[in-house]
Amino acid sequence: MAKRRRPKRLTKLWRRVRPALVTTTIVALVLVVAVPPALVAISAFNRGPVIILQSVLRGNDTAQRWTPLDHISSHLSHAVIAAEDGKFCAHHGFDWDAIQSAWQFNKSGNGKRGASTISMQTAKNVFLWPQRSWTRKAFEAYFTVLIELMWTKQQIMEAYLNVAEWGVQVYGAEAAAQHHFGKSSRWLSRTESARLAAILPSPLKWKANPAGRYVVQRSGVLLRRMEVVANGHANCLQ
Repeated sequence: MAKRRRPKRLTKLWRRVRPALVTTTIVALVLVVAVPPALVAISAFNRGPVIILQSVLRGNDTAQRWTPLDHISSHLSHAVIAAEDGKFCAHHGFDWDAIQSAWQFNKSGNGKRGASTISMQTAKNVFLWPQRSWTRKAFEAYFTVLIELMWTKQQIMEAYLNVAEWGVQVYGAEAAAQHHFGKSSRWLSRTESARLAAILPSPLKWKANPAGRYVVQRSGVLLRRMEVVANGHANCLQ
């Protein structure tokens, strides 16, 4: 049986397209494989790229003021662990029990439940765009692995607290403390920290001050959890 030959037009077209396709593939692989680790590694020692990247992603021309973790009340670190990720110090980026539980709950059709850890949220908030997609989810997982490998838990928490949204154009713990309570994040009390943590899921909907009924109730629950966190569960931040 005679072997079918590719038409000459297709052969010529392929010869023209192939170099560009190969070049594009190589560039894409470099961008995906090499750039993210380099960006995460640089950001571990220099906060500048993170601040610049955030300004670009938010379309904000104003440079964000970065506050070191030891200048932020430890109550706030305990509060966000209590609210967002109770196993923050124990896991390596992913809470598999929470992921399985969320998957089972979402499959039941009774609603939607997330399982993002503080590490995952940091990867998303620091390095990625806000729109949801499977592509962004894949990159979120990739960056989560990278920051867990290259950053300490203190650096992850510091980045998280500095980029978290706490209101309309209110980003970071220092801005949140000033906006909601008129004080530096260094001097946040346990109750104030719990209320800031309580509004994290919907900072554009809820207010830390004055706090509504839900935020008051939620912060009461968090205050009790914070005692557990403070008594040893946050030793990775010490």
